[in-house]
Amino acid sequence: MKKIGDILIESGKVSERDIERAMLAQREMGERIGQVLVKLGLVSELDMTQALSQQLGIPLLLAADYPEEPIDVPEVSPDFLFSNHVVPVARSETEITFAATVPQDPFLIKALGMAMNRPVKVVFGLETDIAKALEARAGGGGEEEDDEFGDRFSGQSDDEFIEHLKDLASEAPVIRLVNQIIHRAVDMLASDIHIEPFDDGLQLRYRVDGVLQDQPDPPAANLAPAVASRIKLLSGMNIAERRLPQDGRIMIRVKGHELDLRVSTIPTVHGESIVMRVLDRESIRLSLPDMGFSADTLARYQTLLARPHGVLLVTGPTGSGKTTTLYASLASLDSERLKIITVEDPVEYQLQGVNQIQVQAQIELTFARALRSILRQDPDIIMIGEMRDTETAQIGVQSALTGHLVLSTLHTNTAAGAITRLEDMGVERYLITSSVNGVLAQRLVRTLCSSCKEEVELSDVAIRQHNLGRFLPEGQRTVYQATGCSVCGHTGYIGRTAIHELFPLDDDMHQVIMKGADATTLHNTARRQGMITLYEDGLRKVVRGETSIEEVMRVTQDQSADEDLANIKPSRTAEALTQATA
Repeated sequence: MKKIGDILIESGKVSERDIERAMLAQREMGERIGQVLVKLGLVSELDMTQALSQQLGIPLLLAADYPEEPIDVPEVSPDFLFSNHVVPVARSETEITFAATVPQDPFLIKALGMAMNRPVKVVFGLETDIAKALEARAGGGGEEEDDEFGDRFSGQSDDEFIEHLKDLASEAPVIRLVNQIIHRAVDMLASDIHIEPFDDGLQLRYRVDGVLQDQPDPPAANLAPAVASRIKLLSGMNIAERRLPQDGRIMIRVKGHELDLRVSTIPTVHGESIVMRVLDRESIRLSLPDMGFSADTLARYQTLLARPHGVLLVTGPTGSGKTTTLYASLASLDSERLKIITVEDPVEYQLQGVNQIQVQAQIELTFARALRSILRQDPDIIMIGEMRDTETAQIGVQSALTGHLVLSTLHTNTAAGAITRLEDMGVERYLITSSVNGVLAQRLVRTLCSSCKEEVELSDVAIRQHNLGRFLPEGQRTVYQATGCSVCGHTGYIGRTAIHELFPLDDDMHQVIMKGADATTLHNTARRQGMITLYEDGLRKVVRGETSIEEVMRVTQDQSADEDLANIKPSRTAEALTQATA
C-alpha cells in the first residue's frame, strides 16, 4: 500500500519538504499525518480525503450525493452518530450505507453492523459535509454554535480573552473556515481577500480581475475575533495587539499552488479589517512579450532597457502590475554576466541569479540605507521597489549618473507626471534630464471571455466619439463587447492584460523639461512626437477583440475624457457632452 504522503506528492498537492514539515509537527501534535497536513493548511480536507480514498480503495461521497431527506435509523443513537462523525446516506432492503470521516475504523464498522443487525457499508465523507448532515438531522443548531462562540468571550479579562483567542484559533472549525476562505481564493483566481467586520456581521469579498466580488455566505459575526486571531497566528503577528495596524506574511501550499499571502490588519470600530494579497508563485509570467505590450511599445521599451546606465521608471496606481513588469524586465536580462541587486518591500517573487534585499523598517533597513550599501557591491543593475522619499530618489539618480541602470516604480497617473513627481521629491531638473531614460505608465484591463463575447457594429458617432477611426482597419466597423456566461462567472471577462504609455526622454524633451514645463505640457509634447497614450493603447486592444470599450473607459476615464473633448468639433460639443453623460 502506498504511503499517503507519496500519493499527495505524485498528485502535485504537496512537496517532499511539506511532508517533512508535517512529520516534525506530528511528533508534537500526536495526530495522524493526514490531520496534521490539513491543520497546517498544506492540503485541503477534500484533497486529503481523495488521497485516502485512493490509498484504501474506499469510495468518497460528496454533499451532492447525500439524500435530500435524512435517512431514519432508529437502531443507532444520535449521540453515537455525532461522537463518531458518521451519517447514513443510503438504504436498501439488503444494505445500509454510512459516510464517515474514518470509515476504515474496524470498531465503527463492527458497532454499526451489530446495531443494524444487517450488512453495512461505510464510505468516506468530508467532515464539513457530515457535520451539516448531522445538523440537518438534529433540526439545525447552527445558531446555537454561533451563540456558543459569543458566550465564550463574555466576562473575561484581557489576558483571559487573549488566551481564549489562541485556543479558539487552534480549534478545527476555525482552522477549517480560514482554509476554506483561502482555498476559495485559489478557485476564483482572486488577487486579494477582504474580511471586513461591520455592525450586522462579517463581509467577505474577493478581488477578481481587479473588481471586488461579494460572497453570499460570509462567516458568522461572532467568529470574527477567532478568524482574525487564526490569520494573525499564521502570519506571525502579535495576537494581543488589536489597536494598531499590523503586517505579516503567510507561506502556504494550496491545491498544488505555492501561495505567498501578504496580510494587513487595521483596527475599525467593529473589529479588525483584514486584507490578504494572494501571490501565486506558479502563475506569474516573467516574459516581457507575455505582459501585453504592443509590438512597437515593446521594441522601444527593450531599447531603453538595453542601455548601460540611466533610470527607467514604471508608474501606475497600486495593483497595476508595475512590480511584475519590473520582474519580467529583470528576467529578460543576462543575470550570469550582470550583477543585479534589488531592494524591495516586500520581496514578492524570488528570481534566479538576482540578489534581492528585503526592506525591514523595524531595524532601520530602509530603501535609502540599503541603496548606500548596494553601491559598494559593484552592481550593474539596481531595482528599487518604489521611490518613496527624497533620499531614495536622489540616491537612485546618483546611481544612474555613476554608470548603473536603475529600475524603479512611482505612483503617478501618467508617464509625464513622473517628471514633476521627481521634481517635487527634490531632484533637480538638470539631474532628471541627465539620468532618466524613459517612463512607462501601465494599467490592467480585463480581457473578454472567448466563450461569450459578441460582436457589435459601431455607428459613425461612436467611432468619432471614441477616436477609433485611426485604429480600425479599412472596412472594419465591429468590435466585441462583454455578455457573461457560466465560464466567466457571468462577468464577461476572464483574466487581465496590460496597456502601456511609453514616455522616452530625448533631446527635444530635455529642452521642454529644462524650460520648467508642467506635466500637462510634457504629456502634450510627447503626444505630438507620436507617443501612444494609455487610452489609445487600450483602443488598439479593443480593435483586436481583446477587451471592450467599456473596460478601457473604466480604467482610463481621466485620459479618455480629455481626448474625447479634444476631438469634438465646437458645433457638436453640447451634443457630444450629452451623449457622454448619458
